[in-house]
Amino acid sequence: MASQPILLFDGDCGFCSRTIEVVQRTVRPRVQFVPWQHADLTALKVTEDRANREVIWVSPVGGKVYGGQRALSAVLMSGRKRWWWLGFVLLMPPVNWMARGVYRVVAKNRHRLPGGTVACSLPAHMRGKSDL
Repeated sequence: MASQPILLFDGDCGFCSRTIEVVQRTVRPRVQFVPWQHADLTALKVTEDRANREVIWVSPVGGKVYGGQRALSAVLMSGRKRWWWLGFVLLMPPVNWMARGVYRVVAKNRHRLPGGTVACSLPAHMRGKSDL
């Protein structure tokens, strides 16, 4: 297990990759960003299906795994102090309920967002096929 948290993201998705770049530059979280396609998902106790659906935070302590808006909250809370409060707020009802809904809509439509591609909307086993 890594000594710092790992955030798994979709390395095939332009929108996801660009978002990670912005987060690294602005939030500066203490986390290792890893495209799930290059990770040992079995060792991290994450399924390919889940990694394909949402970003995943894997804690180095106890191997706790959080997905979606909860993972984003963890990223914010591990960054600069000015971002910590936003991560904390994302955990509080009713904000967390709204954040969950917004996250799901964005994740399902990431191929339509700036930088996204049609590949973002395909299941992992269909990406890169020439007959699409």
